Amino acid sequence: MARGQFRIYLGAAPGVGKTYAMLQEGQRRRDRGTEVVIGIVETHGREQTRAQLGDLEVIPPKLIEYRDSTFPEMDVDAILERKPAVVLVDELAHTNVPGSRNHKRWQDVEELLAAGIEVISTVNIQHLESLNDVVERITGIEQREVIPDSIVRSADQVQLVDQTPEALRRRMAHGNIYPTERVDAALGNYFRVGNLGALRELALMWVADQVDDALQRYRESHGIERPWETRERIVVALTGAPGGDDLIRRAARIAVRARGDLLGVHIRSSDGLASASDERLTEHRELLGALGGEYHEIAGEDVARALVRFATAQNATQIVLGASHRSRWVELTRGSVVNDVNRLSGDIDVHIISAAASPTQHGRLAGRRRALSRSDVLSVRRRTIGWALAVVGPLLLTFGLVPFREDSGFSSDLLLYLLVVVVVATIGGLGPALGSAVVAFLLLNWYFAPPIHTFTIAERENLFALFAFLAVALAVGWLVGAAGRRAAEAARARSEAATLAALAATVSASDDRLPLIVDQLRSAFGTRSASLLRRVAGEWVMEASSGEDPPSRPEDGIRSAAVDDRTVAVLGGDASIGIDDDVLSAFCAQLGNALESRRLQAAAARAGELAEVSELRAALLAAVSHDLRTPLASIKAAVSSLRQSDMDWPAELSDEFLGTIDEQTDRLTALITNLLGMSRIQSGVVELTERAVGYDEIVARVVGEVDTRGRRVEVAVDESLPPVIADPALLERVVVNLVDNAAKWSPPDQPVRISAARAGDQVVLHVIDRGPGIPRSERDAVFEPFQRRGDTAAVEGTGLGLAVARGFAVLMGGELDVDDTPGGGTTMVLSMPSATPAGAPVATVPEAALTREAIDG
Repeated sequence: MARGQFRIYLGAAPGVGKTYAMLQEGQRRRDRGTEVVIGIVETHGREQTRAQLGDLEVIPPKLIEYRDSTFPEMDVDAILERKPAVVLVDELAHTNVPGSRNHKRWQDVEELLAAGIEVISTVNIQHLESLNDVVERITGIEQREVIPDSIVRSADQVQLVDQTPEALRRRMAHGNIYPTERVDAALGNYFRVGNLGALRELALMWVADQVDDALQRYRESHGIERPWETRERIVVALTGAPGGDDLIRRAARIAVRARGDLLGVHIRSSDGLASASDERLTEHRELLGALGGEYHEIAGEDVARALVRFATAQNATQIVLGASHRSRWVELTRGSVVNDVNRLSGDIDVHIISAAASPTQHGRLAGRRRALSRSDVLSVRRRTIGWALAVVGPLLLTFGLVPFREDSGFSSDLLLYLLVVVVVATIGGLGPALGSAVVAFLLLNWYFAPPIHTFTIAERENLFALFAFLAVALAVGWLVGAAGRRAAEAARARSEAATLAALAATVSASDDRLPLIVDQLRSAFGTRSASLLRRVAGEWVMEASSGEDPPSRPEDGIRSAAVDDRTVAVLGGDASIGIDDDVLSAFCAQLGNALESRRLQAAAARAGELAEVSELRAALLAAVSHDLRTPLASIKAAVSSLRQSDMDWPAELSDEFLGTIDEQTDRLTALITNLLGMSRIQSGVVELTERAVGYDEIVARVVGEVDTRGRRVEVAVDESLPPVIADPALLERVVVNLVDNAAKWSPPDQPVRISAARAGDQVVLHVIDRGPGIPRSERDAVFEPFQRRGDTAAVEGTGLGLAVARGFAVLMGGELDVDDTPGGGTTMVLSMPSATPAGAPVATVPEAALTREAIDG
């Protein structure tokens, strides 16, 4: 019997609509004439989901007795007996009640599939076994119902049901997921924006992996052997050659698909072999930047080795090269960069991208090769080939000329041997040319100058010709070597100019230039690391560094140079090229300028701080002149009235005066406390005395202390919540200000609610009001000192309460944010680090505890 098809709707979070989607699919199948039944569906009281049941046939659940209670479970036997074409099974990760046919619902589904029945089911991403620990760290809630990933991966189709965090929270606030009394707790705990975003990313990544596996199986079955790319760092070699833009685009596509970084590098070779078009290279650099890549430029005698060293230093995993259009002869005599990179790359993958060259491009390339062959500085490979030709070339020529010795003249033989010397000099340089000239001189003397087979020369003109030949050969060899040295100097000058130009372009685009210049210094000289060290009190302090294991002392590097009296630049590791003093001096000058710029920026920042302090003082004077004067005037009036000797105040009126004094004194105390707190925060003199303290302890003191202006305060802070790490006095001041702010804005008939719950490594306190709320555009402004919403005097206060609250919260390692209250109002969310590990068993607020129904949606 053929196994039934298996389809799963995977939910990124509870309530995204996977059960709804499953029922819609069942309705579509039924409308097309397929026999569809419902094995088990959990609607969780959601009207929209219940409406999708329609007239689909429902297999009655099997009732199982367990511990004096009755539980409904899917009746597998009834479904097997009914044997429909399609069965809908909700909550695949569900654990069956003891006494059921199987322990897990997915085991029930396996039986149905084995019987040839097609199954459509649902599961949430948090129930996958491989992600269970990750979800717990994100949400702070342990998922007890898990399912092996292999079960979900075995499905013929996995369809992701997804919603944005904002849309899901709106559904929650409208009561479309949980009952109204559970909405606040759910929004403040499991359904926080960060949690939902993380769960959504997990779901997308898991489904993407599933798609990759399916495509891989398809490619294997069809004989497609191209490898898969993963997240990597891609290095593309830029030469300024025609077709380089296609190479860059191809590398960018690889980086985008792999979700990796794209690095472009141009090797300015000191041997003159990489003479690129500066105009075209500029275009390639601009294209690289437009595609999100990062440009680097270094110099190296050995292009392949410099490229691989750069890729290794950047922790790259792929190198993308353009295919060479060089001839076999050029590759033989001058070597192949592609082959050398492939040999040196080690664990780094190398991509060779083919690009067809046009006839005109072939002509330009050939012309450039011919030009380069006349002016290059010779590599070890070419010198080796030159020495081989210096010996073999004259011998082969001799072997070819000896049979025709009687028919050719001595002068013709001299010209042919001179041609061999010129070829050897062109390929191998001065040394091989001299060797070839000496070998040719001896062979000419032995085989062609009478008397032959002796080193005696009978005729004077032959002696003169031989020595003239030797002189010409030596001169040619010397000229070739000199041309090579001039080419090397020119190439190095071009490299230095390009490096300094790149340095100027790099440092001009950043405010803090030191890290960029140090990184450019390391790249330019091809070293493993570089650092900028400053001498402070007899010790070396690192100002900036780049690369792995940067030198912490000048003697730890391979080269150092003074930037100023107390600062040195140090290069570490092995240099891939010689370190040019002029270029190094230019770098040191730029580093000195950057240090001076940093000093000036620090001075400007201090001036800005002083300006802020002045602004704060001005605002403080304004607050003192306005908000402090009001309670003082009330106190003065009440005291003056009580001190009148000619008035006999009734007891009720005297109590009213005393009450005014007490109330305004509390108000004055709160204002002064906030002013002092803001001053301490601005001046950075707050001293913390942190310890483990419970929210219940703090809230109890605050509710008894703060003036709520007649508003009722509802507290839902369980004593069994884990304590937080905080300064008790500062934490109390934070909560006082939050409750005071909520009482100011709450309508008289609406309570202020305080609740708390654990969320991962944080314990979160919510202070909720039903006031007018705060628009998103104004949320940052409410935490600014001396700011009240709309800068209105309709609500009393200096506008310091929330600024002080956030300042103290941040100092203690916490966060204070604003959120909407479902149904209208503002919720202040205070998150503080928990004093107990995330995995420790702790209780949460009963109203906020997520039940099985809450997390299985």
